[in-house]
Amino acid sequence: MCAAVSVPLAVPFAMPLATAQPCPDIEVIFARGTGAPAGLGWLGDEFVESLRGKVGDRTVGAYAVNYPASFDFDTSAPAGAADAAGRVRYMADNCPDTKLVLGGNSQGAGVIDLITVDPKPLGRFTPTPMPPDVADHVAAVAVFGNPLRDIRGGGPLPELSGVYGPKTIDLCGLDDPFCSSGLNFAAHFSYVKNGMVDQATSFVADRVR
Repeated sequence: MCAAVSVPLAVPFAMPLATAQPCPDIEVIFARGTGAPAGLGWLGDEFVESLRGKVGDRTVGAYAVNYPASFDFDTSAPAGAADAAGRVRYMADNCPDTKLVLGGNSQGAGVIDLITVDPKPLGRFTPTPMPPDVADHVAAVAVFGNPLRDIRGGGPLPELSGVYGPKTIDLCGLDDPFCSSGLNFAAHFSYVKNGMVDQATSFVADRVR
């Protein structure tokens, strides 16, 4: 597997610096995949732009989860989970009317798993979900190429999160080896071309109205 899944959240929540920017109507908090340079990643960029085209004149902010996205999954993924959860906490406290959207692909999907899956062992990993008081601020979750689907005791995120499951879409490209038993490596990079980014943003747009 090239992407980490749920691991114990042992890193303190990262607290983002306050900015003078006004609170957006919607904010996407997105975790890029393994090896991608800092930022939203190729899929995150496409996701945010697609969503902006579906929400009319509402403002859409974007926060790139600040984490290594390295192959050292046992430290990289929890660092991402800490930063993502810290951003959710910050936004809930400082921009309570902003609708939050969590997203990630590959290892980034695993980062989002860490903070949303119900706290039960999955293989050798144990998720640590965010505190219940922030859940209402999260309007939707979208993950792509999610490795949670392909581990012992795992499955699609909507089936494994009682709190976030009903507002989650978990997409796996046909034969993507990182979220299925398939062997088509190219499928892991097909989510824009195969229409699944568009499918996900339509799902999200319906939930941020």
